[in-house]
Amino acid sequence: MTADTSPPARPTLEDVAAVAGVSRATVSRVINGATTVDPALRTVVEEAIATTHYVPNRAARSLVTRRTDSIALVVSEQERRPVAEPFVGRMFSDPYFGRVVGGLLDVLRPAGVQMVLMLADDAASREQLLSYLRQGHVDGIVLISSHAGDPLPRLVHETRLPAVLAGRPGQPSPLTYVEADQAAGARLAAGHLAGLGRRRIGTVAGPQDMPAGQERLEGFRAAMAAYGIEDVAVAEGDFTHTGGAAAMRRLLAEHPDLDGVFIASDLMALGALPVLLRAGRQVPDEVAVVGFDDSNAALTCDPALTTVRQPVEEMSSEMARLLLKQIAAPGDPLPSMIFTPTLVVRESA
Repeated sequence: MTADTSPPARPTLEDVAAVAGVSRATVSRVINGATTVDPALRTVVEEAIATTHYVPNRAARSLVTRRTDSIALVVSEQERRPVAEPFVGRMFSDPYFGRVVGGLLDVLRPAGVQMVLMLADDAASREQLLSYLRQGHVDGIVLISSHAGDPLPRLVHETRLPAVLAGRPGQPSPLTYVEADQAAGARLAAGHLAGLGRRRIGTVAGPQDMPAGQERLEGFRAAMAAYGIEDVAVAEGDFTHTGGAAAMRRLLAEHPDLDGVFIASDLMALGALPVLLRAGRQVPDEVAVVGFDDSNAALTCDPALTTVRQPVEEMSSEMARLLLKQIAAPGDPLPSMIFTPTLVVRESA
């Protein structure tokens, strides 16, 4: 006689109901998150689920709830942008992206919601993405779209799926967004440099086809003008390490006597600081430097970077909460949220 090697039968709703001493319908209501179940009864059912090792059938549950318990994190990039490294490599080397993912997962994991990462950097990948979304694979979308001409916010809105934008859209959009006050952050940088008595001021600005780049530059210029410094030297970067280094070389070539620089991202500052040092300009004694983001790159800089902190993790957690609210109550309008940045003073200024 041969031994029976077939796997044991999976526990069923009926098994859980028998252990808990309740009806199958009550077990189903607990598993599906019904709010009308008595708390004491819910506890009994949850203990029975643990005892029987019951695992809900997600496919069957989705047919009832019309939910997938998953959302898409969509990262959109401008087509054919002239940069030094590919889109995927640039994304994973940017501390901002990791901070966004961490903040989202802090809220999604306890809610039992999975996250799918999707990239869109050309027409073909956008169409593939939209096809995936339209087929109902996810319940909602967090969209990182930073360029003013990006059509994806409009296309995502047309899917009618719940969606939240990371950052203010470059064009008018009905989508809810979560953002830091970029101009206010730049004003903090300007006030710090002016307070140190620096007068020959320059800035390595972010890309001017991105709202964040535009607002940081405009806010910085306006604040410096209020301090009596109208002529701010500008070199545009691209929010990357190599872009920051190249922009700083251009800035120094035209304005070698700078004594204060606002660099519109910590990652660009990481590339720019060695350029200053190789040019014989000591930081902060001869040139005070202020960055923006307060990412891990700020601590990697030598000297450690004085920077404007935007609370990316908190902002991302709020994006997740707003998205879950939309999924739970489709059609209910939710206000966009703007967070206040702060200045973190370290050794560079």
